[in-house]
Amino acid sequence: MIFRVFLLFFALISGAFADVCATDDAGQSLCLAVPAQRIATLSPGATELTFAAGAGDKVIAGVNYSDYPPAALKLPRVGNHTRIDLEALMALKPDLVITWVTGNPPAQIELLEKLGIPLFAIEPRTFEGVSSVLERLSTLAGTEESGFAEAERFRKGIADITEEYRDAEPISVFYQVWEQPLMTINNDHLIGKVLQLCGGVNVFGDMPRLVPRISAEVVLKADPQAILTGSVDGEADEQLDRWRDYSELSAVARDNLIFVPASPISRPTPRLLEASKLICQQLEVARGH
Repeated sequence: MIFRVFLLFFALISGAFADVCATDDAGQSLCLAVPAQRIATLSPGATELTFAAGAGDKVIAGVNYSDYPPAALKLPRVGNHTRIDLEALMALKPDLVITWVTGNPPAQIELLEKLGIPLFAIEPRTFEGVSSVLERLSTLAGTEESGFAEAERFRKGIADITEEYRDAEPISVFYQVWEQPLMTINNDHLIGKVLQLCGGVNVFGDMPRLVPRISAEVVLKADPQAILTGSVDGEADEQLDRWRDYSELSAVARDNLIFVPASPISRPTPRLLEASKLICQQLEVARGH
């Protein structure tokens, strides 16, 4: 009996002092002695994901364009995702900095490493990656209950959409990321995966680059049945006006020039679920045109 009590006591003590560990999207392991209490996020997506993981009250700084959720607008700014104000960041004494794998300047990230700041790099590229990041961030912040619940909500939501549109009639789609220069996405991009989820066939899905530059001529040759782009609140603007000059283009002839809210579709966060539902609904309408 005394031996069992000792084992239980030892387990409790060991658990109390166990490190909090997670592996980031760059493959680096990070262990913290205790869950992070002062978190700085160095991209708008990182800010949104950290809040979604239930750790919003622990975020002490963000970067420009960290605009969601609304509480993020009140955060002190430490530059933008391509140039960090290191002096301002260090003055806030973060015990964890969330970086973006391909977005932050390598030289500044290396300096933060040399200064001994715990760094955790994220950049989900798949639906499961979004859920996984939420779980790992909540582990580091000690907010597992809310973070894991949000991860599972997202995971189930994507599974439901997958089932709903499993037999959807294919429709060819061109997603316009930018007008000048003209840019799109391939199938490895999360937006490309959303199109596939909805039964869309990305006409530039096989291109090697994640966000390739293209010409108007190749769009005309591909002749997509629908053209999508992101805009503020999904309101129609002038971004797709150029295509109206080509009345023979299938998307124009069928009146399938579609606008979706830019922020939810362009960031790999839980809002991607709502964006996916909207795109699936709009492509379903486009099929009937």
